[in-house]
Amino acid sequence: MNMAASVIKHVSKIRVSSVLNRDTKQFGKQFLLDSQDETCWNSDQGCPQFIHLEFDAAVKVSEVHIQFQGGFVGKECWVECKDCGSSGDKRSLVKVTDIYPEDVNSVQRFPMECPEPTTALRIIFNTSTDFFGRIIIYKLDILGQTT
Repeated sequence: MNMAASVIKHVSKIRVSSVLNRDTKQFGKQFLLDSQDETCWNSDQGCPQFIHLEFDAAVKVSEVHIQFQGGFVGKECWVECKDCGSSGDKRSLVKVTDIYPEDVNSVQRFPMECPEPTTALRIIFNTSTDFFGRIIIYKLDILGQTT
């Protein structure tokens, strides 16, 4: 059995719900995966917010790691994966698990049970600890293995 490792290198496309003041140079989606402590994705206000990742290969996701800025943490969150199984609509995203982030600055780990390998993953932040609904994420990593 293969050990889970970061599958971020297989991300071919990132979409986010919004960027604070549309300032993509300072707060854009590219900072989610850059492994820099000083950079972050900062959503604009409003709920829900989301991050959508597409992979260039099918991956079996086992864990999601997120480092939020305290005070700007997602609440009522869940993860959806594109169903790559033999049945159903292969384009649709299906809810896989709820996640319950704490309002802290440290990296949080959320184990996943994706039933099938997937080519897309979406994290939904239905509400936020921020009064205006903003989300700030410094680090995002997806652990799993390619199939």
